Amino acid sequence: MRNSNAFCATDLNLPTWVPDAAVHYLAHTEAGLPIRELARKSGCHASTVLRQIRRFETRRDDPLVDAVLRKLGASLDRSRSSADHRPKKDDADMLTARALDHDTPPETAAMTQDMVRILRRLCETGAVLAVAVDMQKAVVVRDGVTGSSTRTAVVDRKVAEAMALQDWIVADQTGRITRYKITPAGRTALADMMGEVEQEQPGFAEAATPFADQHRQWGERTVRDTETGQPRKVRYNLAESPLTALARRRDKGGQPFLSDDLVTAGERLREDFELAQMGPRVAQNWDRFLTGGGRGSFAMDSGVGNGPEGARNRVAAALRDLGPGLSDVVLRCCCYLEGLESAEKQLGWSARSGKIVLRIALMRLKQHYDDTTGPGGGMIG
Repeated sequence: MRNSNAFCATDLNLPTWVPDAAVHYLAHTEAGLPIRELARKSGCHASTVLRQIRRFETRRDDPLVDAVLRKLGASLDRSRSSADHRPKKDDADMLTARALDHDTPPETAAMTQDMVRILRRLCETGAVLAVAVDMQKAVVVRDGVTGSSTRTAVVDRKVAEAMALQDWIVADQTGRITRYKITPAGRTALADMMGEVEQEQPGFAEAATPFADQHRQWGERTVRDTETGQPRKVRYNLAESPLTALARRRDKGGQPFLSDDLVTAGERLREDFELAQMGPRVAQNWDRFLTGGGRGSFAMDSGVGNGPEGARNRVAAALRDLGPGLSDVVLRCCCYLEGLESAEKQLGWSARSGKIVLRIALMRLKQHYDDTTGPGGGMIG
């Protein structure tokens, strides 16, 4: 647990998500505070602060970590240069006083949601976060069954930098395009943040449970039961979506049951769906596309929810184009990550018929995207 008297981000007017070890590094290298003074203020030994500083100096080989430390250092320099000049021996007191006079930039719910969304994607087998030089967006890609890569999520570079600084992701391959994987600390942070989301939004929960085994990490979604109309929880594996499991199956000719372009179409819908849920209670709108939820009562301009409008419109247009039945199965399996057996039961379909309907729905979904934005979709960003 963090020491309440420790020298932390607010003492340097830094964002509160900056870890204390990074604050110590910036305080020493940018603000010029002695190591012993930092140790005294943080209530730890000077050797501990020294190890933190050396570790972050080493981590600057990581492009994201180096970029965010440069930005934080530049903002600290601007903040210090705009303050009243005082004798150097009062620097520490001056920084603390300024922290009390100015509000720390607030952590927005959107940033937390973005981190949850990306960390969940990185839990999937074979998923990496790819960051290119001079690009303001980072993408999550996952290797498909045939070796091709599927884009599963896009996020602002600043969110990726924040996750790298907190050691939630680590560079696995460097170069012009650096590939990052989730760390054990990132998995722990994901479980904690998903638990907080459940407490803050009891109507739509995404709570994490402990590992079922070393290869699985479970989460939950709340969906509306078709028969009773009451909310019910659906348990799913964070490391794998129903589409990924179905894509590994082979047909009679030995070909993958779902081709990579069909998986890409389903992942594209899921990406927009998760972007659209960044505002509170938005998920209740999607339930109305389900057969048992009063189809047709959803209004595109109803103004309910505060998620990105473009993503909401794209999801609504795709579901409306698919129509009853097909929109049910893609919403349940691609967006809510409900298993096929559970979806068949809720929709009243015969056993083992869901995978056929889902493949037809994905074909129709791919055609919708080809007609609206062209093959391959839009550009990143």
